[in-house]
Amino acid sequence: MPSSDLAVSIFEFVILLFSLSVHECAHAWTASRLGDHTARLQGRVTLNPIPHIDLLGTIIFPAFVIFGPLLGFTAPFLLIGWAKPTPVITRNLKRIVRDDNLITLAGPASNLLLALLAFLGLVIAAIALPAKLINNGPPEIQALVVLALLTIKINITLLFFNLLPIPPLDGSHLLRNMLPYNAAQQYDRIPIWISYLLMIVFGGGLLRILVTPVFNFFLWALSRI
Repeated sequence: MPSSDLAVSIFEFVILLFSLSVHECAHAWTASRLGDHTARLQGRVTLNPIPHIDLLGTIIFPAFVIFGPLLGFTAPFLLIGWAKPTPVITRNLKRIVRDDNLITLAGPASNLLLALLAFLGLVIAAIALPAKLINNGPPEIQALVVLALLTIKINITLLFFNLLPIPPLDGSHLLRNMLPYNAAQQYDRIPIWISYLLMIVFGGGLLRILVTPVFNFFLWALSRI
């Protein structure tokens, strides 16, 4: 097992854990700002990953995808994961549908922000440092470049993944708020095992189709600096 591959795998796991924590913290913080303090009272307005961890979505499935290739088997999925859903009691909100949509969008928006911040860091490095130093410089600089690129890719993936209309992902809340009452009731009855199956299936082909061109655009933009 090459040490560089192991280091990248550890980077991926840490970045995913941090990104999921930011995502759920954004939900909880926005809900608190809009009048529902349920998540805040449960300690969810925090970047500490422990209150957000879902055993399957935060640990087991990501570990399978990240560390599987090091053990000889490769999962046909992009790196995805999910945390415990942030509790929201919508009756505490002043404008239920609007505020619920804002709370829902706060999570994916936080992932987009993390990707943009990582991209900005690479832009600053590309402008401030010689290309030779970035491409073949000290290990510390190389590690920071790898961290930034992984942050961009992982957060773009989480952005698209969470917008899929599969319960309990964020996209399902947006879709449910647009459905008539009876259709929303039927939508709520989708078994959780079907949701997990759909999340894993769409974590392969569909996400790759969405994520790859966006990530390539970031790389193209960096190459133009």
